[in-house]
Amino acid sequence: MAGTAGQTVDVGGHRLKVTNLDKVLYPATGTTKGDVLAYLAAVADVMLPHCANRPATRKRWPDGVEGQVFFQKNAGQGMPSWVRTRRIEHKHSANDYVLVNDLATLTWLGQTASLELHVPQWQFGRTGTHLNPDRLVLDLDPGPGAGLPECAEVARFARRILQGMGLDPFPVTSGSKGIHLYAALDGSQDAAAVSAVAHELARYLEAEHPDLVVSDMKKSLRGGKVLLDWSQNNGNKTTIAPYSLRGREHPTVAAPRTWDELDDPDLHHLDADEVVARVRATGDPLTALTSGHLAALEPTPERMATFERKGGPASGRTEQADRLEKYRSMRDAAKTPEPVPADAPPTSEGMSFVIQEHHARRLHWDFRLEHDGVLVSWALPKGEPTDPKKNHLAVQTEDHPLAYGSFEGFIPKGEYGAGEVTIWDAGTYELEKWRDGEEVIVTLHGEQHGTRRLALIHTGGRGGKDEENSWLIHLMVPRQDRGARGGGGAEDGEEAPGLPSAARSSPLPPDPPRPGASSPSSASSSSAAPASATPSRARTDWRPMLASPGIPSDFADGADAWAFEMKWDGFRSLVEVSAGSVRLVSRSGKDITVTYPELQAVAEQVPAEALPVVLDGEIVALDAQGRPSFRRLQQRANIAKPADVAAARRKVQVDLMVFDVLETGGRSLAKRRYDERREILEDLLGAAHAPVHVPPAFDGDLDAAMGTSKQLGLEGVVAKRRDSTYLVGRRSQQWLKLKHTRSQEVVVVGWRPGHGDRSHLVGSLLLAVPDDGRLVYVGRVGSGFTDAERRDLVAELGRIERSTPAAAGVPREDAADARWVSARRVGEVVYGEWTGPGEDDSDDVPLGKLRHPVWKGWRRDKSPDEVVVENPEV
Repeated sequence: MAGTAGQTVDVGGHRLKVTNLDKVLYPATGTTKGDVLAYLAAVADVMLPHCANRPATRKRWPDGVEGQVFFQKNAGQGMPSWVRTRRIEHKHSANDYVLVNDLATLTWLGQTASLELHVPQWQFGRTGTHLNPDRLVLDLDPGPGAGLPECAEVARFARRILQGMGLDPFPVTSGSKGIHLYAALDGSQDAAAVSAVAHELARYLEAEHPDLVVSDMKKSLRGGKVLLDWSQNNGNKTTIAPYSLRGREHPTVAAPRTWDELDDPDLHHLDADEVVARVRATGDPLTALTSGHLAALEPTPERMATFERKGGPASGRTEQADRLEKYRSMRDAAKTPEPVPADAPPTSEGMSFVIQEHHARRLHWDFRLEHDGVLVSWALPKGEPTDPKKNHLAVQTEDHPLAYGSFEGFIPKGEYGAGEVTIWDAGTYELEKWRDGEEVIVTLHGEQHGTRRLALIHTGGRGGKDEENSWLIHLMVPRQDRGARGGGGAEDGEEAPGLPSAARSSPLPPDPPRPGASSPSSASSSSAAPASATPSRARTDWRPMLASPGIPSDFADGADAWAFEMKWDGFRSLVEVSAGSVRLVSRSGKDITVTYPELQAVAEQVPAEALPVVLDGEIVALDAQGRPSFRRLQQRANIAKPADVAAARRKVQVDLMVFDVLETGGRSLAKRRYDERREILEDLLGAAHAPVHVPPAFDGDLDAAMGTSKQLGLEGVVAKRRDSTYLVGRRSQQWLKLKHTRSQEVVVVGWRPGHGDRSHLVGSLLLAVPDDGRLVYVGRVGSGFTDAERRDLVAELGRIERSTPAAAGVPREDAADARWVSARRVGEVVYGEWTGPGEDDSDDVPLGKLRHPVWKGWRRDKSPDEVVVENPEV
């Protein structure tokens, strides 16, 4: 058999031998081990968050799904040394369970034909503590004579009950027979309490729907009914992990679904190919299930024993200086949610670290290492370095308490460090060297960003009050690679690779302000007008410069020529700031000032000497996780009446992400290079605070920018040539947009009603795009809507009805019961792929059709003639 000898591959920095890639594991479909590994790689980003830190039980089919299955709890022999495990003491045995925390581990499991991964509803904490459940699960299992439609009906019953309890459930078709419902918990209840609640819910639904629901496991009671299995909330029970394959005849998957899909009469279990297409098009519908806080630094017996050994009351040791005195003096425990311990910290031997993303006056990252009872801390204005040749500034700040390692939240305005704090990465570290005030070398083992080796070098700064706080942080060559790269590292008495030889004495560029410190805000001297005069506007016909679709190969000439910004999912707006007022203009030139009154705050943040100013940015609505939500933003769009605006504003606040400046002090900056404009913008709004933000740009690293964008749940990135000027109102190859998912703006030309008892609602929208001066049909979208939106669409589209289609090429079956509308409305969909011309029933479809489209929302900021085909890939 070809491929038996195997090959050694590098996965996330770990070497792994994979063999028998052409071995067929699913004979009915010809799916090979290589296909399984490809599937796992394609879904790893969405699957791993649902498995991480949970002890995994595996079902293995070494000879394929028609052969013998092995049920395995213990890690077993042959496990690579880098696979993380945790031990569980059972009544009669102890097992080391695999933690599926990274792609390398997932790949190894695929290599061992571990097709099914089952995990509990709880996680291990960072120190090995068994945490309380962070999710509730209900397993809806159809008995003989019942199927997915009956499970979907019970799921809707259960959803109403769970929502009444303040929980928001998410459905997953199990890939076997039924449906799983998950709901996120806050971790305040143990497994016994969660099981009791789930059991009571099951009994209630059984009493309310005795002809459909049963809560007893006896098979004799299940005919034609759905078993609502509540028992998988027991701390000893497991459930098939979301996105896990199934060891059945076909490679079906435990696939997250939307509630709209459960209404589909053709609801079916999805296979691996279908799931990969959905993930690429729409991401993970279960994202909110994993948005809770990371585990705390638990008070384990080992940690408490350390306290006793290192100077706690039992030792009689003389109390050391209070290392948290400065931290405590800077915070009011009554006003900030941050932990503010009253007592001096005991010493410790813990080796934890945390990196927190901090949206204070300026976005920065706080790097903290547990050392001698506290978290020794540095502020990193540009984050961790990703290139050994490029060092980043690190500003040492006050020591923080250990409890800060699990802190996430909003520090109130007016308090030190005001702004949002989230955990970017956390885990443990290996210490190589710690010379107080001089040098620290560590290897981090992060839960989110893997293993890397870093050196912190004290530079002494450039003099003045912050001299003692200035450090450099350097990405070092891993220890096992040093010999191949020419010798030892800094701990061998040599300079760390890429670190300037005169780092300790050379002057540094001007430092960004420390987190929470005040900073003067002034416009660039080259663009500010004299304070004694108010210059007139440079021009009044500004229009946004537009980006063209891009692909990674566009940067073959070198990414260093480009800057990479996050792509924000919102409404593009030019912001005209004059003395005391702000005017917002949409991409199409419409004045939208009255719709977003909170953005008048921009006027307070632009220095008076720089006026008038024109900014370019994106209006966004952030969700509970701080991510832009286009669906939330829809609730603020197209509103002008003050009462309506006030009501909408109470529900949804908006923010402004500013990424360019076009005019300051009455001078146009359009002819300035991107780098110059960016510098002026940061001088202008460097101290901006919510609702105004100046997001950072990445320097010459597409992979890092795309990775950060994906982690933050954003659309993608916009790449801008550093030497590009601002081309007013033009689409240019000087700016390129790269997305994680495929999306397309579309013109709505009609709709079809739903079926059965949903015939009074919109079932699907018929879509078109411009092509050679006409509209051509590109398919229909029927998912992504709530019932309320389907009702509202009937009324909205009813006002623009017409008798004939406005687009060419509508197939007969799609036109059969269609209701046509004037081509006035623009929306946006995400999709799996385009079919090619000739693959459809109509010959008049030059662009093909969108496959698996999902409705994203209206683009009320755009007109039909602005719609362009992003990337039909035909």
